[in-house]
Order: sequence, then C-alpha cells, then structure tokens
Amino acid sequence: MNLSQDNLKAARELLCGAPLRVVVVSHTNPDGDAIGSSLALHEVLTAYGHQVTCIVPNKYPYYLDWISGIQNLLIFKCDRDKAVEAVREAEVIICADMSLLSRLDELSEVIASNTSAKRVLIDHHLEPDTSFDVMFSHPESSSTAFLVYCIINELFGKEAVTAVVAEQLYVGMMTDTGNFSFSSVTPDVFRVVSLLAETGISIPDIHIHVYNSFTEGRARLFGYVINRKMKIFHNGTVAHMSITEEEMRRFWFQQGDSEGFVNYPLTIKKMKLSAMFTEHSDFIRV
Repeated sequence: MNLSQDNLKAARELLCGAPLRVVVVSHTNPDGDAIGSSLALHEVLTAYGHQVTCIVPNKYPYYLDWISGIQNLLIFKCDRDKAVEAVREAEVIICADMSLLSRLDELSEVIASNTSAKRVLIDHHLEPDTSFDVMFSHPESSSTAFLVYCIINELFGKEAVTAVVAEQLYVGMMTDTGNFSFSSVTPDVFRVVSLLAETGISIPDIHIHVYNSFTEGRARLFGYVINRKMKIFHNGTVAHMSITEEEMRRFWFQQGDSEGFVNYPLTIKKMKLSAMFTEHSDFIRV
C-alpha cells in the first residue's frame, strides 16, 4: 500500500505527540471491517496515551460480541449522552470505514457541531467527502482494516500490532474480503495476514466465532430468502432479493442476520450482479 508521505507526516504530527481526546466513528449498521478497524485504532491510540472513544450509530451484529475491546464501543442510540459529550470534547475525530458523514444518521449532526476538532479519514470507499484535514482514502484497498494496519505500521511500528490488535484487524480483513476470496485481495494482504498470524491469534477460532455462530432464525431466514425471494433476470446474470419487516419479525431477525445473503447468488454460474433490499425499522436498528 502506497500511503502519501504528506498524509503520514500530518498524521504523525497529530497522533504521535501529546495525549489528545480522540473519537473514532464508523458507519450505520457497522460490519466486521468497521468494528475491527475502530477497535484496533482504539487499542493502539490508547496504548500511546490518547483518551479514545469509539462510537457507532447503532448496534453491531451479535456475532461480533466476542471481539476483544468490544466493551469500549459506544452505541449512539443507547449511549447518546456519553457519545455527545465525547464528540463535543474531541480534539481529533477519526472516521473509519466510511466516506461520507451522512452515513452516520443522527450522529452526523453531532459530529458536524464540533468545528474545532481535526478530522481524519481512513477509508476504502469511492467518492469521499473532502472536508477532512488528513485523508487516507484508498478505494484500491481490500478493506479499511488492511489500510489501518498499514497506517499503524508506519506511525507506530510493527510492535504496536499486538495479538489483540491483530485479532481485531483480522476480523475486518476477513469479513470485507469474503474470507479472502474477492478480486481486491492482493499479495500484500496475505503478507499482512501472515504477520497477524505470527502474533499468536487463532484463525480457526476467529472463523468459528464469525461464521459459525448464527441463530436458528438466521438459518431459516436464509433458506426462505433463497427459495422464495431470489429473482433471476437477464439470462441468469442478474439477481435480486428483498426482506420485509414482517418477514424479519417472522424469523426473529437480529442485527447482522442478513449479512452475506447478497453474495450467495454470485455462486451461480454466469451470475454477474446481485442486489439485496431490506425494509429497515427501529426494531432492528437499536
């Protein structure tokens, strides 16, 4: 990963000096990459003396409950007062795994109200907001977690990636690459994975926690969606699925239960495009 030396210099001046009050935020409906990246930043920056608060707009998937440091995560919908206070006092705000402040729902207004904090973007999505003081925007990166690793390595050195940080980053990299199967995966990604593995993390255990810890309701919902709701068009090259709120309730839906559904049609020969539509309501977005 070729990181801008100007950005690294600016980040080093900001984060490698005196302790600061730092807030790390990530997008609504946070996934493994958002959570892993945020917690890794929390772990490293806290170790270097900063006062760090991680905030996500709403609940993360239940199968991420086990990740080290998850207790340090504030959920805006549940901890609004604490989150608002942390943002108000922040001297640095880091947006991880999101390119636009609008992806924070109601939290966006709270972030926008702090006009004095330095803003840092660490992200791999297209068309980022340009209102950041430091921008690590790399759409070519397979995941934000991979980008976070590269930044940590440059700013703090390899020794900053402890087993805890390695676990957090591995979750992010694994989940955002389809278990390292997407075309965005490069040799550099596997080189970083080998370094993470050398810290002693248990890759089989991480895989079991993330992919083999779903509920019965999720399994039944998946079967229902594939059997009843998957529609295929254009000579077998395009598919879409949808889930209504009523269907979610019927299968005891929890945040994260539909994760990965959209990828399943892509296992069909000739399939080029798959889309998923869900009807969101407050009962699953707490």
